[in-house]
Amino acid sequence: MIITTTPNIEGKRIIDYKGVISGEVIVGINAFKDLFASVRNIIGGRSKSYEDELVKARAAAMKELEEQAEDLGANAIVGVDIDYQALGADNGMMMVIVTGTAVYCQ
Repeated sequence: MIITTTPNIEGKRIIDYKGVISGEVIVGINAFKDLFASVRNIIGGRSKSYEDELVKARAAAMKELEEQAEDLGANAIVGVDIDYQALGADNGMMMVIVTGTAVYCQ
């Protein structure tokens, strides 16, 4: 499966547009990770625990996107966009939304 942010694929011709698809994942961040992230926020630096959760959430959303494309008979996804959002009263959850257009190309 070719997955790209571009509207077309170099060297390929889009034969059929299967439709707009999306993958959504919402993950909670536990209190233990929040504690260490708060310390990082004060002293500076990167929060590896948050980064790891974000990578996992993005991978899960991309997998969901690819599965939807396969179900539609697509062999590629073009125009992919990835969005991130903090959710919850205390921003204790992260949402990753991946959208794109499922296509069949040769």
